[in-house]
Amino acid sequence: MPVVAKAPNPLFAVAMILIAMLSLQGGAALAKTLFPLVGAQGVTALRLGIGSLILLGYFRPWRLSMRGGNLRALFIYGLALGCMNYTFYLAIRTVPLGVAVALEFTGPLTVAMFSSRRAVDFIWVLLAVLGLWFLLPIGHSVSTIDPMGACFALIAGACWAVYILAGQRAGSSYGPGTAALGSVIGALIFCPLGIMQAQSGLFSLDILPIGLAIALLSTALPYSLEMMALTRLPAKTFGTLMSMEPAMAALSGILFLGELLTPLQWLALAAIIAASAGSTMTLQKRDKIRDLKVDPQ
Repeated sequence: MPVVAKAPNPLFAVAMILIAMLSLQGGAALAKTLFPLVGAQGVTALRLGIGSLILLGYFRPWRLSMRGGNLRALFIYGLALGCMNYTFYLAIRTVPLGVAVALEFTGPLTVAMFSSRRAVDFIWVLLAVLGLWFLLPIGHSVSTIDPMGACFALIAGACWAVYILAGQRAGSSYGPGTAALGSVIGALIFCPLGIMQAQSGLFSLDILPIGLAIALLSTALPYSLEMMALTRLPAKTFGTLMSMEPAMAALSGILFLGELLTPLQWLALAAIIAASAGSTMTLQKRDKIRDLKVDPQ
């Protein structure tokens, strides 16, 4: 009798996604605790430098078959990746982790909305705008969000959008090695910048194990778990679950950093999460969801 392969357990895949999100945001929380010692720029240098080495060891792009040719897209992809990490860490210096991730999420959300022009998408636009209105310190004194930190988070979101668009083009030429090559490009640009702006504690050997932990939590573990989950879940389900990341970031901020959000800020986070999940569920092109929701922080 033929052996029937068992279908992948979706609950196991969901658990992997939740662990990946907690790992990613836990890594961001750990990074924030290093800011008083080495500064946000120094943590960026550690994260990109060590993370690039991990990705190179994991993908070993020199062994992959790559067509190459689209160097411009690859460079823009790497530049966007590095800039996103740099501005995100600058944002969470003064903005709660959950709020920063929610603001950053506007980048992939914008790309998703522009990929479809149906009437239902206006609902997600309105929800996203409503969430931003309550999060950003524009015209009301209820918010306690630092304007400069909010700007850095939005810049990180814009970089995420560029990362998605450039990554789609670069990926068609460089395949799985795109992530490692792009990370190296980002590291070559932003590691020297981060080192120059970092505090002297960056060169202490005591910092290196923490930097390695940040890179593992923010790169190796979540990326591996997300890739495994993608093979076990429909892309639409995967993307919808990843929309919960701002809530996971807020939870990490509460657990590890003691950051508390106001009820209004929680409402704003819920609106952005709903907009992201809704746009994913109504997105017609299934192949784009994979690119939109794999978080490269």
